[in-house]
Amino acid sequence: MTVAKHFILLGQGIAVWVLFWLSGFPSYYQQYSLVTMAIFCTLLSVAISLAALVILLRGRPEKRLHRAAWISFYFTLPLAIIDWLYCGVYLGHGAAFLIRYWYLTLFYFTPWLTFVPTALLLNRPQRVRK
Repeated sequence: MTVAKHFILLGQGIAVWVLFWLSGFPSYYQQYSLVTMAIFCTLLSVAISLAALVILLRGRPEKRLHRAAWISFYFTLPLAIIDWLYCGVYLGHGAAFLIRYWYLTLFYFTPWLTFVPTALLLNRPQRVRK
């Protein structure tokens, strides 16, 4: 992957964070009930799964796993750092933000548990049925 593509993925990840932050305004989703957030997280997980299929099917099979890993990286680690700076440092929650904002913590793992296995499944050799 070229350096430019790394910056594009990083920019896309940051743009997603900004949109997610704005849509959770004014309290970064703390104003919603546990049930509402659970439903939202479920629907968002389904959307991420569908996006993984669409994105990974567009590329060449030999590049899928590599692409899935980089997408997972750029949509988790930079976002976790930004959330730590915002929630942990700026809002003053420290490491406790990982529990208070549990729905953020959940999505630090979701791309890794979605994109990489999807790439592996898509690359599995097809069995011919007799």
